[in-house]
Amino acid sequence: MMRRSCAPLLARLVPSDDGMEKVEAMHKRLPKHRYGVSSEGYRMPHLTYVPSEVEEVNAHRFTAQGMRDMLASGMVKGTRAAFDTITRYNEKKMTKPQWVNRALFLETIAGVPGMVGGMVRHLRSLRRMERDNGWIHHLLEEAENERMHLFFFLTIREPGVAFRMLIAVAQGIFFNIHFLTYLLSPRFMHRFVGYLEEEAVHTYTIMLKDIDREGGPLNDWRTKLAPLEMAQYYNLPTETVNGKRPATYRDIILCIRADELSHREHNHLFADIHGTDECALVSPKVEILQDANAADDVAQKDAKKAL
Repeated sequence: MMRRSCAPLLARLVPSDDGMEKVEAMHKRLPKHRYGVSSEGYRMPHLTYVPSEVEEVNAHRFTAQGMRDMLASGMVKGTRAAFDTITRYNEKKMTKPQWVNRALFLETIAGVPGMVGGMVRHLRSLRRMERDNGWIHHLLEEAENERMHLFFFLTIREPGVAFRMLIAVAQGIFFNIHFLTYLLSPRFMHRFVGYLEEEAVHTYTIMLKDIDREGGPLNDWRTKLAPLEMAQYYNLPTETVNGKRPATYRDIILCIRADELSHREHNHLFADIHGTDECALVSPKVEILQDANAADDVAQKDAKKAL
């Protein structure tokens, strides 16, 4: 696979030492990853993973500091408790349809914050005629990433009319509340989303336990082959070559959980840094998978010829 290292475009402002320390600490907590780039697709560069490298993730929770953080944490806990009660969620007695329905609904909501944040910051950048220092790109990629999660679960179940109407209502309410609150306090909403992503990491961890549990409702996902689109999105193998098995549903869930962990870390970071420290977003050096899917296809074809 063709790879190259590159330095992303950094902001023109110089962050404080404290800001850089926070960014470096955040990158250490991220799961091992690379950025996937494909010249054939329309999708934005995004994180890709090797499933075996994200079996274990850092599931720590951010400690609230001050009234604003406590309010954000309390709102997330209250919202989750209400949602769990309404949907009769019991993580020890979930069925496959219940898991899929829960993921479908939550991913339609999870794709909203990134789009709202990216839109608001895009307009602010235009209005002030100044650089945004990488925030817009990350937030829009976060929204697209959550939408890809939704597409994965849509390959399992196509929602009916009533379910779609419920999603439309929930999206309308959440979008407007999030938009108005983001205008008033971006830092509060990023903290809120950070706590929300912590719940997502927990949910997918429980889902993985149901996949691994013998006789569990999702046990067949251990061997069921992943949809082609999702395997390519995460740059995972789509067929057996040189003993390397093709990606499964379980592999995709591992990658999705790693994505949610990344969103958790970035949103908590966004809530921590402000002012000139907003430029302290990206690592000074990341590894890029150049034309990842195309390169992987070539590698697989060459391996077949060698057999």
